Amino acid sequence: MYKTITVREKDIDRKWYVVDAEGQILGRLASRLALILRGKHKPIFSPHLDTGDHVVIVNAAKILLTANKLENKTYVRHSGYPGGLKSRTAAQVKAAHPERLIRMAIQGMLPKNKLGRAVIKKLHIFAGAEHDHQAQRPEALDPVRRRTRS
Repeated sequence: MYKTITVREKDIDRKWYVVDAEGQILGRLASRLALILRGKHKPIFSPHLDTGDHVVIVNAAKILLTANKLENKTYVRHSGYPGGLKSRTAAQVKAAHPERLIRMAIQGMLPKNKLGRAVIKKLHIFAGAEHDHQAQRPEALDPVRRRTRS
């Protein structure tokens, strides 16, 4: 007889991972890290709970975008007032705030509710190679899954 397991907050073991974004492609990195932040890589995953781990991203300024996305991809926002439409290219965002580029990509892959807002708080992004989370002893994580032919 099988039993349904209910995950409780005390059963969730949160780990810390550090990821080097240098040379990584934005979308591929974001999709893998959204999965880890959400906790879908764990056998105790529950869709209504935050079972994910903390992720520290370093070298965010060295992230790559494929094709001509740096010039062609635009981020649009509106203030709510007439004529309040503002748009910036990915190159402008990367030059001013490279960590926002990654945060927006990952946040777009998370739920748009209270759970998504709680999950995104476990993402820590740094433009350079140094971070201030050494006390948590994060493990190095290779975000790219490489498929092998058999």
